[in-house]
Amino acid sequence: MNLTQRCSKIRLLLCDVDGVLTDGGIMIDNDGVESKRFHTRDGMALVLWQMAGHELGWISARTSKIVAQRAAELKVPWVKQGVGDKREAARAIMREVSVTADQTCYIGDDFPDLGILTDVGLGVAVADAASELRDAAHHVTVCPGGQGAVRETIEMILQTQQRWNELVSRFR
Repeated sequence: MNLTQRCSKIRLLLCDVDGVLTDGGIMIDNDGVESKRFHTRDGMALVLWQMAGHELGWISARTSKIVAQRAAELKVPWVKQGVGDKREAARAIMREVSVTADQTCYIGDDFPDLGILTDVGLGVAVADAASELRDAAHHVTVCPGGQGAVRETIEMILQTQQRWNELVSRFR
């Protein structure tokens, strides 16, 4: 199956957080306060994704208040943190939203994402992902994680589905 065929089926987008929605850096100050950097254009693309009527979820091995806060701002309905088995978490979300693996895209960057990446209809590795992920992915982004890779993926899928221009035109 080619990339266009894969993109045309996607209804659920699942993302890793650290290294995909962020650049992978975790800053902790002297008081133990953690901070992360999210890309605003990734956020806008996630809004467009939901405007298209598609489902969205984040799966992270770590647990962070910042992730919960950003997910709430973007109204991400499926957020699973502190996950040991990301593949099972992804399958649970797929069951809950009634989509198949072929209708699911997963964006990842490191080894814990490998199982999901190879299970779904469209497995995407960010440009700076571990080489094993890039090798296994159906698509590798041009942008690195936390620097527009999610936007790039969403734009590619929605353009393939001929929805991108319609959604963007709502802002004119």
